[in-house]
Order: sequence, then structure tokens, then C-alpha cells
Amino acid sequence: MSDLGVAVVIEDDDDLRNLLQAVLLQAGFEVHSASDGREGVEVVRSTQANVVTLDIGLPDIDGFEVLRRLRQFSTAYVMMLTGRTEEPDLLTALHFGADDYITKPFSPREVRARIGAMMRRPRHHAPTQEPPVPPSAQSTTPNRMDASVLQHNGLYLNSRSRTAAVAGETLELTRSEFDLLHDLLRAAGAVRSRTELVRVVRGDYYSEDTYISDSDQRAVEVHIGNLRRKLREDPESPRWLLTVRGVGYRLAPERAERRDGRS
Repeated sequence: MSDLGVAVVIEDDDDLRNLLQAVLLQAGFEVHSASDGREGVEVVRSTQANVVTLDIGLPDIDGFEVLRRLRQFSTAYVMMLTGRTEEPDLLTALHFGADDYITKPFSPREVRARIGAMMRRPRHHAPTQEPPVPPSAQSTTPNRMDASVLQHNGLYLNSRSRTAAVAGETLELTRSEFDLLHDLLRAAGAVRSRTELVRVVRGDYYSEDTYISDSDQRAVEVHIGNLRRKLREDPESPRWLLTVRGVGYRLAPERAERRDGRS
């Protein structure tokens, strides 16, 4: 296996599949490929891929269904490739757990830059590697003794192990969801604009002068919606994530907690 690990290209167009294989090989991956969705799922499973490029339009099952199946067993970074520019398609991809998407036509340089930005951000690790928070931690305020541990209203997040939990129950978050939650916790109640959160999700590929589209901002809204669902937020009385209309998001105020970690 190469230093960067394994990449799988799931693409039915021969020319595009060959191009992506060449780009990923030059980047330093061990590369495997598949020309349809069902084969792609099995290749990802057998190779334990680190990165997957996934076309939405496949001849057997579409990319959304492939992604749904992948997320049942794989935490690989998934970048969707699509010739469709309709916003619902992009948002559906993010809802099913894609980390990024890129529309055709695209340049090899852009593919390498986007994948490189993803790889520089740590993957979500299994919760058994390190507990989300030290057992002795009881305070609802951020733990100043360990900067990697953040706490708020019974939510515990450990940036070293990239784990998060509520009332002892580990949250299964995608890379983008974890990064957004981490950023909002670090902001400690300050408002984070959608533009700022797009850059959190996209990483250093999006510099300060990079144009941020409406679709980019809508993607952040989808990630926040997924976070709320996984946190089981009460829409009438949110414990963690508040929408600041027309601007972005911030943490809800702190609450007094019961001993079981709930408020």
C-alpha cells in the first residue's frame, strides 16, 4: 500500500476513469477502479479504501445508492463527480454522507487540490481508540486542562480522537459534520457565518478570495441539518445549534445539567 493509502475510482466512462486513475496514481495512491456501482461497492469493501471518487450517473445503481451502501461499512472520504448542476442533486449527495462534490468538466489540478485538502483533515476514527472525554470531567464548560476536549450542554467532543458523544452515546459523524461541530464549539457562542463555515468544510482549497456559491452555503445548511438530526435536537428548544437568520449559526446558551448528562 502507498503512503497515502488506497483510492477507488467508480466511473463508467472509460476516458474519465483512466484520467482519474492517473491523477490519483501521480498523487501517491494505490488505485483501484470499477465501472459500475455494485462492483464499486465490493472494491471499496475489499480494499478498505481511504478515498473514493464516485460518479452519480452509473449504469446499474446510481451514485446515491452506492454512497448509501458505502456508508454502512466505510468511513472513506467520498468525492462525488457529477455532470448535473441542479442543487437538489448536490444536497442529496451531502445528505447521504459525501465529503465533497465536483461538477464536470473539471481539471486534474482541481481534483488533486480538493482531495489533498480532504486528506489534510483527519478522518473520523473508531470510538474505541480514545474516549470522547476523560471520565472525571463533569463540568459543562470547556475543559481548560485539555484543549482537545470541548463540552457543552452534555455534548463532549475530543478533537484528538475525533469523537463526539452525548450522554455516553457516541455520535457517528462524517468528517464535515465533525469539523462544523468542532468549529462551533470552539467559537463558544460567537456567530459563525455560512461563508466561514463553508471554508471550515472545504479546508484550505477555499482561500479568502475564493468565490463561494449559493450551493456551497446550502451544503453547509444540509450538514447542520444532519447534525441536528444526529443530536436529536428539539426544534422548539435546541440544546446546541441555533440559526442566526440571514447570517449563520451559533451555540445555544449553556443549561444546568442533570447527572445523566441531559438538561
